[in-house]
Amino acid sequence: MLQGGGALGAYQAGVFEVMAANLPREPHWVAGISIGAINAALIAGNPPERRVERLREFWHRVSSGVVGVSPLIDEQRSAFHQLSSAFTAAFGVNGFFRPRLIPPLMHPDGTLEAISVYDTTPLRSTLESLIDFDLINEQRIRLSLGAVNVRTGNSIYFDNTQQRIGPEHVMASGALPPAFPPVEVDGELYWDGGIVSNTPLQYVLDNHRKGRLLVAQVDLFSARGDVPATLGAAMARQKEIVYSSRTRFNTDRAAEHQRDHMALRKLIERLPAEFRDDPLLQRLTGRGCQDHIDIVHLIYRHSRFELESSDYEFSRATVEQHWEAGQQDMQTTLDHPEWLNKTDQGDGVTVYDLTHDHRNLVANHP
Repeated sequence: MLQGGGALGAYQAGVFEVMAANLPREPHWVAGISIGAINAALIAGNPPERRVERLREFWHRVSSGVVGVSPLIDEQRSAFHQLSSAFTAAFGVNGFFRPRLIPPLMHPDGTLEAISVYDTTPLRSTLESLIDFDLINEQRIRLSLGAVNVRTGNSIYFDNTQQRIGPEHVMASGALPPAFPPVEVDGELYWDGGIVSNTPLQYVLDNHRKGRLLVAQVDLFSARGDVPATLGAAMARQKEIVYSSRTRFNTDRAAEHQRDHMALRKLIERLPAEFRDDPLLQRLTGRGCQDHIDIVHLIYRHSRFELESSDYEFSRATVEQHWEAGQQDMQTTLDHPEWLNKTDQGDGVTVYDLTHDHRNLVANHP
């Protein structure tokens, strides 16, 4: 499960690279929102041996060639990030989006150009060149992409088990206003799914019924963080809280729902046999996953020099740092497989909240 977060999405690609190289089988389901939807489509829309290659090609294409900032001190790196993000805001990102030559206020009301700053036509060409949508629609891997209906305000998921997926579905999931225009799908306009919820967790749990479930939830904003000391840091912290609050809420709510469901099943098993076939009880027991759920929660931790522009800072150097951070966190997780033995609590769900503080990893499982 891949959260939205713009340029930070290279972290998810790093996580997947290590996962793909070490796990004995491929995932059977990939769900994403915004940049997570693009990464998810790149995974589902390529054969196993080409997935990492295609992810690298995408992130190489959308990042500028500026490299070599690592020797700089934090203050210089912060300045570099601000300058790089200002360049992105002014000139767009190759293969992703470009500024409109005529500003929105000069376009007729009601047009897509009047309600967005950038043109995302380049993204469609990028997606079509890197993703095999026929392969996606063969359903070898289930793909779910979160979006929001502009007219109704309702969250919706485009799912290759329910409809044919094309580049427009991926673009709709990442159409964050007012930067990007909404995308039309089947006569309706859609915006970025992160407006309602930046994680697909609830959708996955609501639509998975049978079999034990192991979820890798890869988030790009942390709910926990330091009290900011500067205005830029305050803006960055505000963005982290906005985009992570729903994630934390959904994770806690989903875990509690699963525990309630498992407790209900155990209670029903104690009832006399003549009551167990009651339609009301069947309806209650039919909701939710029937087996144990493990949720491994990996979260990108922002560096001190990354401020409010971290999600649109697309320099090559920073994209590579995000990718490497994902590799390191996933490898550390795989180096401690004993944590996955702690699933015998009998309440239906175990959440592993993995935090890398440069000294050790802490696993919290309620």
